[in-house]
Amino acid sequence: MKRFLCFPAGLLLVFCFSLYCSAKTVQVGSCKLGPPNYATIQNAVDAAGTGDIVDVCPGTYHEQVLITKALTLAGVAGGTLDAPVVVAPIGGVTANATSLATGNPIAAQIAVLAAGGNVTVKNLVVDGKNNGMTDCSGPELVGILYQNTSGTITRVAAMNQALVAAANGCQNGLGIFVQSGSGGTSNVTVSYSLVENYQKNGITGNEVGTTLTASNNSVLGQGPTTGAAENSIQIGFGATGAIKNNTVGDDIWSPDVFGDTGDAAAGILVYASAGVTTSGNSVNSTQYGIAYVSDATLGAADGGTITLNKISATHLYDGIDACSNNNTIQKNTINGSDEAAVHLDSTCGGTGTGNTVSGNTVNVACAGILDGGSSNNYTNNKFYNTRILTATGTDVCSPAVAAPARQSKAHRVFNAVRP
Repeated sequence: MKRFLCFPAGLLLVFCFSLYCSAKTVQVGSCKLGPPNYATIQNAVDAAGTGDIVDVCPGTYHEQVLITKALTLAGVAGGTLDAPVVVAPIGGVTANATSLATGNPIAAQIAVLAAGGNVTVKNLVVDGKNNGMTDCSGPELVGILYQNTSGTITRVAAMNQALVAAANGCQNGLGIFVQSGSGGTSNVTVSYSLVENYQKNGITGNEVGTTLTASNNSVLGQGPTTGAAENSIQIGFGATGAIKNNTVGDDIWSPDVFGDTGDAAAGILVYASAGVTTSGNSVNSTQYGIAYVSDATLGAADGGTITLNKISATHLYDGIDACSNNNTIQKNTINGSDEAAVHLDSTCGGTGTGNTVSGNTVNVACAGILDGGSSNNYTNNKFYNTRILTATGTDVCSPAVAAPARQSKAHRVFNAVRP
């Protein structure tokens, strides 16, 4: 005898809605049969409802996209083709958002603004070339922007978010930017993505209310450049989160020289944000590898955890710079630091204290540990081909002199960006 489960009609309807039975799929292009199809991504987003899926067929889309509802924006394959590409509109990008911190205009190629719920962006290329911006007077160029919205960015490529003709020090061009403000929150995971050829930052999470998790991404700068001091990944200005298992590097501001007070680029920069974890990353060819930097006005970068990272070829400065307090720096492998493998840095005002440095392996550095602070604990570290194993009471180890001078360097200006 066959048995059937029977539900009252009303109960079945409630059950259906609880599983998002009402969600639908709309399509950009015509690579699949069935869903309604639209000519532009923006038209499809406008037609979609909350919780819907917008499938983007292979092709090149000259547009800026605004999302203000919870949905999924996903590139899809069509036959033997893949890689839907969002590029600048003909004539260049224009401002379509405003910074929640400064009020400055932002020109985002994909802007996800106060959408509520979660927004997922996946399997898309966002290419900033031909953006039409030629000087610093324009809005901040951003590939993908999330403001006061949570969600996931995965398996995307954000590239060429750079000015057409960049002036020296022009702090513009972010691949992916997550920001909160006015009491809002943003909890965003960026994973398995490629971010490259940005002018200022690759992946950035800023402001109180923002939690950024960046994991398993490749984030690569322009290499030696005069445009801006780049940072592959930044968490700053009261944001929090974790930076895990990424490959980052090629961040070099070429006019910088040893001993000046700023302008250096960093692979990973945590600025005025406490309790951030950085683990399992590979950092190559930067001026600072990983830097945790407190600011007397904007806040501390204390209590961080820096573990199991592999850092190589930091030109001019440090593999790990803790210009902050009470951090755990453990089991990192650091090869080729022009200044220090690990710098407990006192130049950010009352910093470089209470840090624990243990189980790290250092090969080739001016100083293995450069301790300009106090009350730091370092044990069980291994040093090879390191000119000075531990230098205390100083923040300087110059490769040009036989021993570090007993002095503090002027406060270094780390180049965090705050649009």
